[in-house]
Amino acid sequence: METATNSLFYLGILVFSVIIHEVSHGYAALILGDRTAEAEGRLTLNPLPHIDLFGSILLPLMLVITQSPILLGWAKPVPFNPYNLRNRKWGPAIVGAAGPLANISLAIVFGLLFRFLPGVINGVPGGFVLNFMSIASMVALLNLMLAFFNLIPIPPLDGSKVLFAFLPYRWRGVQYFLDQYGFFALLIFIFFFAPRLAPIIFTAFRLITGASPFL
Repeated sequence: METATNSLFYLGILVFSVIIHEVSHGYAALILGDRTAEAEGRLTLNPLPHIDLFGSILLPLMLVITQSPILLGWAKPVPFNPYNLRNRKWGPAIVGAAGPLANISLAIVFGLLFRFLPGVINGVPGGFVLNFMSIASMVALLNLMLAFFNLIPIPPLDGSKVLFAFLPYRWRGVQYFLDQYGFFALLIFIFFFAPRLAPIIFTAFRLITGASPFL
């Protein structure tokens, strides 16, 4: 029962985190001059417009069932029109980086709360503190997972937009190849190489929280 409850908490936090991730893309695009996400009703924390059947539900469940060391997922990508951005070269990279940066920000905020809050609050029931610490730890860890995963430079992940902004024009063939076959490469990465991100993620977690992710 406890394991099932923890899994539900993980999935709930994951859905919340991927929604924050996608809304951040939309607001970054809006700031840069593109109103596509706003026009399509995607600048909302309501989960229904964002849920992706595979990325938000099926993949996380598969990873939970198989006891993967990391839990990954995504929501429906927030649409944006790169031709509406004020900066055509760097705009897509900024929009792409906004999602992982939002996750890193959440990880830092909740990780620092996990690290320092118990030492500065008094008179709060111990059970409440322990429950909050558990949730804060989950939020920090899952958001680090999402941030590092999405920075992988494989389409449709956000890292590919950053990579393409830096690619010289003569290497555009690399972009065309990745755009065409990126989804298959991503599936291979998820099931065979994603666990190799775990040491990096756990190290970042320890730096922020001062604790092991396994406690």
